[in-house]
Amino acid sequence: MCAGTSHHFRSFDALAVILKNTLEQALALASPRIVPRPSTPLGALIHFSVVVLWLLLFARAFFLKGALAWSTGIAYVLYDTLLLAFVTWKTLPLTRREPPLEADYDQRVLPTMGVIVASHNEAAVLPVMLAALLRQTHGPAQIVIADDGSTDGTHTLLTERFGLTAAAEGVLSAPSTLYPNLFWLRVPHGGKARALNAAITVMTTETVMTVDADTLLDDDATYAMRAAFASEPKLVAAAGILVPVCGKSVSGRVFQWFQTYEYMRNFIARFAWMRADSLLLISGAFASFQRDALVDVGGFDPQCLVEDYELIHRLRRYSVDHNLGWEVRVVGGAHAHTDAPDNLGSFLRQRRRWFAGFLQTQYWNRDMTGNSRFGTLGMLMLPVKAIDTMQPIYGLTAFALLLGFVFGGHGTIVISIFSVIGLKTAIDLAFYLWSIHLYRRWTGERTGSSLWMAMLAAVAEPFTFQLVRHTGAALGWLHFLRGGMAWGVQRRSGLVSRDER
Repeated sequence: MCAGTSHHFRSFDALAVILKNTLEQALALASPRIVPRPSTPLGALIHFSVVVLWLLLFARAFFLKGALAWSTGIAYVLYDTLLLAFVTWKTLPLTRREPPLEADYDQRVLPTMGVIVASHNEAAVLPVMLAALLRQTHGPAQIVIADDGSTDGTHTLLTERFGLTAAAEGVLSAPSTLYPNLFWLRVPHGGKARALNAAITVMTTETVMTVDADTLLDDDATYAMRAAFASEPKLVAAAGILVPVCGKSVSGRVFQWFQTYEYMRNFIARFAWMRADSLLLISGAFASFQRDALVDVGGFDPQCLVEDYELIHRLRRYSVDHNLGWEVRVVGGAHAHTDAPDNLGSFLRQRRRWFAGFLQTQYWNRDMTGNSRFGTLGMLMLPVKAIDTMQPIYGLTAFALLLGFVFGGHGTIVISIFSVIGLKTAIDLAFYLWSIHLYRRWTGERTGSSLWMAMLAAVAEPFTFQLVRHTGAALGWLHFLRGGMAWGVQRRSGLVSRDER
């Protein structure tokens, strides 16, 4: 290596250290976890009212007759129906026109993109995941494997199969001898957020995409993301469309069935909140960001169980504080498949972590709820999220009361309750079919979206999958109250079996 080249790498390493320090300083300034903001009176009232209302409605079960004795369930049904009505209203544009195709951008006008793959002991899924990244149309300028202290066969895989040579910890490797845009960054095991932040400091691209090691991109996914950033200068964060993939076992097929339709409805809901300029939920398994914006707000917070969700709150807060008008959106043309839980234990662990992280983020950002400074986000979206903190408790309480009435011999009450449940099931069925129709128009994705199977799922879900979801959320409450930070080990099965087919 010549002296000039050696000097270049020393300068680059020094710059990475500076950026790391800058990232930590920016997080300290931007994070309400580190510098708490006082809650607004309206925000405190909203959060308090949700809990008090649950207690009052639960008490009514012991004093009222007929369907009103099930007031907790009625409140749950009314709230969920109102949300469905809101989503339906906000997604009406998808019925009037076909979603616009991404323009055929010249490669020179597309922003450069780097992809970060945070990986801890993911040697089983990295080959198929990297193969998808390496065949991207107008693909990324950099692909960085942020190796979070792996102890499995990752080292052997990357050196022997992908032509990489390990550098010192915290130092970006030389490019692969086989794939010039592939790099390896080894960091001490500290969790996904720290691995992502370490990679951000060594990236040189205008935009950064985060992709989980168990997520398989469609061939034009990075191109669709780059085109979205090219067309919207204020865009700072974008989510792609994810399709869940489970294992081939019986439980795997059942969980994939329910989760497929759950993901479809969720992405339709994200489109609705995007139109209300209030989108908060993107999936870090497949998301893209303006790199400078990530640096400005301090990157990902290692103390949060759902670092992607918390980051969007911080980006939106920073945008309002500095009057930047930043935008967050879902890109309907960017698709990927992701490994999803295929058994009850894995599913409950995932939803426990998701909900505990959701509660963390709500608590840290409680000053945004009911705060008119944040527009629709503060006055509509975050009050809805405040209700969502208790929605699973309402749902489980309603089910427990229903069982009590059934086994307690309250036949009249039970008949009234099932009339309400029947009406809600009909509404859910209509929304299922509506969502699938819009999802197909918006994304062009038709695989796994049978209308007949969706109808069956709508009927079966209230007393099966929905209760399991709520149970996972209730466990999330316990995890949050105990201050738990462990993710739990997730077994990969869907993506591996997909590769074997």
